[in-house]
Amino acid sequence: MAVADYALYGAVMSVVSNGDKAVTASLNTMFLRRPTPRDVICEARLLRCGKRLAYGEVLLYSEGDAEPVAHVTATYSIPAQAKQPKLPKSLNARK
Repeated sequence: MAVADYALYGAVMSVVSNGDKAVTASLNTMFLRRPTPRDVICEARLLRCGKRLAYGEVLLYSEGDAEPVAHVTATYSIPAQAKQPKLPKSLNARK
């Protein structure tokens, strides 16, 4: 369910300053019914977003249908702000 993961990742990136470094910790998909052979529409929303974890859900629809074909929940791990490491003098770039 890459499309659901990508949709929710975009939602995380839109509200977290270092959201581009977030990684999927878990992703659960429940297929509700067979989709009709049309494009799939995703609706993603964040349910909770803390300092270290974000949790959300995605509903997937066949285009034109009112009933969802799948329900996805996911948790993303958000890394702490990384500090620039101090390199030993031997590893510093030479001029």
